[in-house]
Amino acid sequence: MTAATQLRSVVVEREVPHPPEKIWRALTQPHLIQEWLMKNDFQPKVGHGFKLHGDWGSVDCEVLEVEANRSLAYTWSAMGLESTVTWTLTPSGAGTHLRMEQAGFRPDQEQAYRGAHFGWQKFFASLEEVLARAA
Repeated sequence: MTAATQLRSVVVEREVPHPPEKIWRALTQPHLIQEWLMKNDFQPKVGHGFKLHGDWGSVDCEVLEVEANRSLAYTWSAMGLESTVTWTLTPSGAGTHLRMEQAGFRPDQEQAYRGAHFGWQKFFASLEEVLARAA
């Protein structure tokens, strides 16, 4: 087995009762990202480097892919973890099928993997609150 096949991902999928355009704004507008994720200097431009700032420290990121209202991907580098976060928005009958995958956890990063599992559940709950009240 190669090292690449041992990498794990955290995946969260939800049916969200909002159109992709509204979710896209929450994923790409810095003031909205701050409400559900962390303080940031995000810009939806491929190659843009940005930081996410939390109480515990910061995450270095770089935008890899931007397809408005459909997909967004960026690197997520913090405390030895080199991973990629990919958001996929698919229109559905109820609104949007929202999928987030954070890929790149090595076998020796069990704590980071478990932390991400827990953290993304909280972030998704906060994202849904922001969507419920955002215009």
